[in-house]
Amino acid sequence: MAGKKADDADDVAHESIWQRMERPARPPRAALTHAQIGAAAVEIADAEGLDAVSMRRLAERLGVATMGLYRYVRGKDDVIELMVDAVYGEEERAGEGRDWREVLRVAALRLRALILRHPWLVETTAHSGLLTPNFVARTDRLLASMDGLGLDADTAMTVIGTVSAFVTGATTARIRTDRLMRKEGAEKMDDLRTLYSSRMRWLLESGRYPAFERYIRQGVRKDDDDWQFELGLDSILDGIAARLKI
Repeated sequence: MAGKKADDADDVAHESIWQRMERPARPPRAALTHAQIGAAAVEIADAEGLDAVSMRRLAERLGVATMGLYRYVRGKDDVIELMVDAVYGEEERAGEGRDWREVLRVAALRLRALILRHPWLVETTAHSGLLTPNFVARTDRLLASMDGLGLDADTAMTVIGTVSAFVTGATTARIRTDRLMRKEGAEKMDDLRTLYSSRMRWLLESGRYPAFERYIRQGVRKDDDDWQFELGLDSILDGIAARLKI
């Protein structure tokens, strides 16, 4: 009996906020909703970054006592799960019924736009996982787009993971550049180049990096982030189609 009680306690400790939300509400009825909490936290993070989201700040924004929030969430990790779910709920569906490639391409472009609207999203996995209803629903739709291609479950999920990894990596690089520009007070990339011109000149004049120098001298689309992203995305999709013959 003692062992069963310990197992039950462990299950409760590790159950997600989504499981708890589906339990019948205890009277009196809640004055807040989980959607309101998530939306308020997203507003704070969009304006000031993920670190600015605290139980105290969130309570102030919602007009409740800090301790009152603990009726709905156990702490910041729960709040971040609500935030992640809220922003993935913004993403439009990527064209059910289309060819798998078009579905994944549209979904990738929309995910990139989503992350650029909410750049803190790339930091959330350090706090909590991505097993939220809207995130899983998105994955489910993308997997369904690959039905009938003759792929096993592992391969289909790897295809989706590969495309998502490219989106996250490329978009994170863009976010880092945007943050560097804000830090340096640069309004455009040319401003940043001017600030770092002496460092770049030293590197190029060393003669050690001829291929990189050729790119710096000859590249004409250095600032065309959309073109760079779509070329990379289409190359990955081309590679998947050729590798898997789909």
